[in-house]
Amino acid sequence: MNSSVNHPIISVDEIIRPTHLEINLKTLAENFKKIKEHVSPAKVMPILKANAYGHGLVRTAQLMEELKADYLGVAVLEEGILLREVGIKMPVLVLGGILGNQVPLFLKHNLTITAHSIEKLKQIDETAAQMKTKAKVHLKIDTGLERIGVHYYNAENFLDVSLKCKNIEVEGVFSHFANSESEDLTHAKLQIERFLEVISFFEKRSLKNPLRHFSNSGAILQLPEANLDMVRPGIMLYGVYPSAGVKKTVEVKPALTWKSSVVYFKVIKAGHPVGYGSTWQSDHDIRSVTVPVGYGDGYMRSMSSKAEVLLNGRCYPVIGAISMDQIVVNIENDSAYNGDEVILIGNGKKNSITVEKLAEWAGTIPYEILTSINTRVPRVYVE
Repeated sequence: MNSSVNHPIISVDEIIRPTHLEINLKTLAENFKKIKEHVSPAKVMPILKANAYGHGLVRTAQLMEELKADYLGVAVLEEGILLREVGIKMPVLVLGGILGNQVPLFLKHNLTITAHSIEKLKQIDETAAQMKTKAKVHLKIDTGLERIGVHYYNAENFLDVSLKCKNIEVEGVFSHFANSESEDLTHAKLQIERFLEVISFFEKRSLKNPLRHFSNSGAILQLPEANLDMVRPGIMLYGVYPSAGVKKTVEVKPALTWKSSVVYFKVIKAGHPVGYGSTWQSDHDIRSVTVPVGYGDGYMRSMSSKAEVLLNGRCYPVIGAISMDQIVVNIENDSAYNGDEVILIGNGKKNSITVEKLAEWAGTIPYEILTSINTRVPRVYVE
């Protein structure tokens, strides 16, 4: 096994924190293969933004390159540069909006640019001319999410201008869903109609279609008509479904286990409050253990006195306010010892703690749970 805290790969012997993530590379690979088979013949662009949804950007990218993924998607320029610095050679699309002064770095590191306005197209074209190179771009069309991208009803002029840019290769054109994971797919289907009308621009002019991509995890599962030339699996690649009600047409499994250990045992007397703010106390003596994890690691404070952990195969409640670096767990009359394994996310012999359960306790979504796990939590990769 080895681990990565984002940049370096270190050996498991160097892990000194009991709190760490175990990433099962075999499970990640199996998830990728199932997605690829499901969407064939469409290409697959694994989305690795936000430290690969908490799984570690570098090692996940290396695995995807080993598996011969067609493209990689990240959110920001810095993620793309890091992949180039560690030796990733495959195409990388930076999905987020850009500033004009960033364009030289895209070109220097051979990263594909999202062009989301006519102004940005012209900036990219001018910079590429100055650097005596050709920029590879994907054009972003807004079909109903209202973030970045040219509105579908203004897209014809945008596409027309892109073809006149002499120093740009329009490799792709794409959009993004607002509601593809919903049970009601009315708006998602409207977005598909809008996008198909926009990209008919190329066929009407007898031009070769660029790479057309739209499907995220929800659409891969529920809207096969949106797969087009390439799909962009995000959260489902890591074995978590984008919503509770989504159709599970591809069986994926969680690749991540979040573990820690007991570092302290004590008896707390009745009436003695626990933690900052003294928000919890028992009316009888209890046994408790302290576990070295907290909101500084991404174990969210909003789960205080709601969350549970697995210890010796049983679920026990977290009591009192979650602090930055530690939690207290009520084990009532049971026994535990320093060094006993504590599972924060993952499976025990009889019980499990899921990402979805943490999201429920925190009042958020699984995406936020995964992407909030701090990089100070070591990642250990199980081959």
